[in-house]
Amino acid sequence: ARMSQPQGAVSAEDVKKIARLSRLYVEADRLAPLAEELNGILGWIEQLNEVDIEGVAPMTSAVEIDTPMRKDDVTDGAIRDQVLANAPKKDDGFFVVPRSVE
Repeated sequence: ARMSQPQGAVSAEDVKKIARLSRLYVEADRLAPLAEELNGILGWIEQLNEVDIEGVAPMTSAVEIDTPMRKDDVTDGAIRDQVLANAPKKDDGFFVVPRSVE
């Protein structure tokens, strides 16, 4: 079943403008199909906005679980030589990079 157009539907011209602002190139024949896809997404969002969420607590997962935490220790990773193995230039355990500010 096809959903109705959402309020303030996106036109092919809107897609062209959005693509330009996003620095994306979109073929002219793709503008109308993309507008239709965006309008479908906006339609779903409008449907979600109609759901009564009064008294529903926010959740991060469908199952209530505690997030596993690791100890927050700062280390060098103990693999310095492996990290530096492919460096074009290194000195005393550090990467050597060209000077960028004089």
